[in-house]
Amino acid sequence: MGDDMEFLEKQQLANLKSQFFDFLVENDEGQLLNMIEQLLLFIKMELQLEEVTLFLYNEWKQYYFPDASTNEAINNKPDSYFMTSDEVKRLGENQSSLDLETHTFSLITQLTHNNKEIGLYQFKYKQTGTSSALLVEVAKECSKLIEKINKMTKVFNEGKRYEQLFNVTAKFYSSMNMDDVLGEVIYTLRKVYPSFTYFLLLSHDNHNNHDLPIKDFLYDNDENPAAMQAYVTGEIQFEDSIKDKRSALYAPLKGKQGVYGVLQVIAPSTVIFPYSEVRFIDLLANTAGSALENAKLYQQSKRLIADLQLINETSHRLNSSLRLTDTMNFMSEQIIKSFNAQEVGFILFLNDKIDVLPGSTTFFQTEKSKQYIGYANEKIKDEKDTLFIGDITIEPSLQQMKYHSLMAVPMVQSGFIKGVAIVLHELPYHFSFETFKLLQSLIHHSTLAFTNSMLREELEKLVITDHLTNLYSRSYLDETINLSMETDAYGTFILIDLDNFKCINDMHGHQVGDKVLIQVANILKESIRDNDIGARWGGEELAIYLPKVELDAGIAIAERVVQKVEQSTSPKITISCGISYWNAERQDTAFKLFKRADKALYIAKETGKNRVIIEEVAKV
Repeated sequence: MGDDMEFLEKQQLANLKSQFFDFLVENDEGQLLNMIEQLLLFIKMELQLEEVTLFLYNEWKQYYFPDASTNEAINNKPDSYFMTSDEVKRLGENQSSLDLETHTFSLITQLTHNNKEIGLYQFKYKQTGTSSALLVEVAKECSKLIEKINKMTKVFNEGKRYEQLFNVTAKFYSSMNMDDVLGEVIYTLRKVYPSFTYFLLLSHDNHNNHDLPIKDFLYDNDENPAAMQAYVTGEIQFEDSIKDKRSALYAPLKGKQGVYGVLQVIAPSTVIFPYSEVRFIDLLANTAGSALENAKLYQQSKRLIADLQLINETSHRLNSSLRLTDTMNFMSEQIIKSFNAQEVGFILFLNDKIDVLPGSTTFFQTEKSKQYIGYANEKIKDEKDTLFIGDITIEPSLQQMKYHSLMAVPMVQSGFIKGVAIVLHELPYHFSFETFKLLQSLIHHSTLAFTNSMLREELEKLVITDHLTNLYSRSYLDETINLSMETDAYGTFILIDLDNFKCINDMHGHQVGDKVLIQVANILKESIRDNDIGARWGGEELAIYLPKVELDAGIAIAERVVQKVEQSTSPKITISCGISYWNAERQDTAFKLFKRADKALYIAKETGKNRVIIEEVAKV
């Protein structure tokens, strides 16, 4: 009877092996999981078992996980049915155990290959005649089949992974955008390892894509030595934490010219990072590093071209417009637009005096700007170099400063510092080093244009200005009145003569006479608007032209000047004034205007001096 049973078992085993072969032949890679389920179902029916479950050993989590089962409850909720190594030992290998509640026998047999643990089978049955020896033999044959299936699965999955890696590589090199490259890295990892956590620790500024898990690489961070080691050595590093039950891998993103960051991959619920996954992540990181390098070089070349275009355009514009105000306004606009700056100031150093040039933002006309100007001035004088400060408030004495980021570039001409350009922003570390280098180049190329503009305006001022009184010249006064008569509706002209000026020269000398003349000229400049013209008419005669000023207002100004001269000069002197007026309702010329004022002045001199006369009508 025992021989008959042994023969039947051998027949069953041979039949099963034949079916196993059919499974391998008839199923392709895409049906591997389905093939295992069919295999378990066939074993259950052929051997009249209650349940067959295949557990695979998870080396990441170090427990046995249900891979396939004839019990739908296990298939639907596999997490609820995993077994630890201790539980397997307690149940016993190749030994039948009886569950008294269900009256069901259970037999566990190991699934191994080359002495390496792969998983185990659990057979459940109620027939007391079922041979445990047959089940063990079936499990051994299944192990061979599972080994083949695993190899096929591994080859299939590796093929899919590397096909994906090939597709990712193609995408990398089809894009020269760093954000696209980084996004593709994270997308690929999430697709291959959906339960992992990822971070990109980048050594360069890259905060454009807020959807990516990007962190700044902190060089002085002692809390993450593995990341620093990966960055420095260019080799993958591991960090296994038994306490946190997780394992982390740090893969350097390296190109031919250097390392651009580190990819941090965190595997949860495992204390040892599986070596089988390292190679793929390493290849992905290396490919991404090369693509990042190419994208960075491409963006650097584009930025360099844009910077050169900016410098070229700025130099061309500056050299084509020699007016200082136009020059500085254009420079200020370019810096604010190109560098995203909030405040721009151009400071000129003249004989230990500080002059804020036109084109500077309004902040540099306020008292608060003096702290920044003084700080930049002192630093540049001491260090003889440019300033690039990420956070000026780090210094204890400057903690209350509104603007944190500061760039200051001296304007040097012929080896001498003529002034400084100061650029500010409220946010700390707002300006990149590339921005700073561009500002240096921009100011260097523009300083000559600044100097030329200032020299031109100084020359123009010399041409149209009387060197003694600093009033305008007679020729400039004539041009201004002729232009006003073409464009304005009316104006008032005041001709002034210093009374008894010859006596001042005779009594005190010509030097004192010059000082008195300068005193009167200064009173004139203080008494008129910026767009009014104070001029030296000739000798001791001065003149004022008031465009778009009615006669009554002109008389009031002249009388105020007469009063101030008498009160303020030393030695004391008085003046006489003759006033003439024009409007567009009658035809008039500058010559006639001058002639009428001269007649009025003559009357003022003849009638007692120290007075104002309007044309030929006396007005004391």
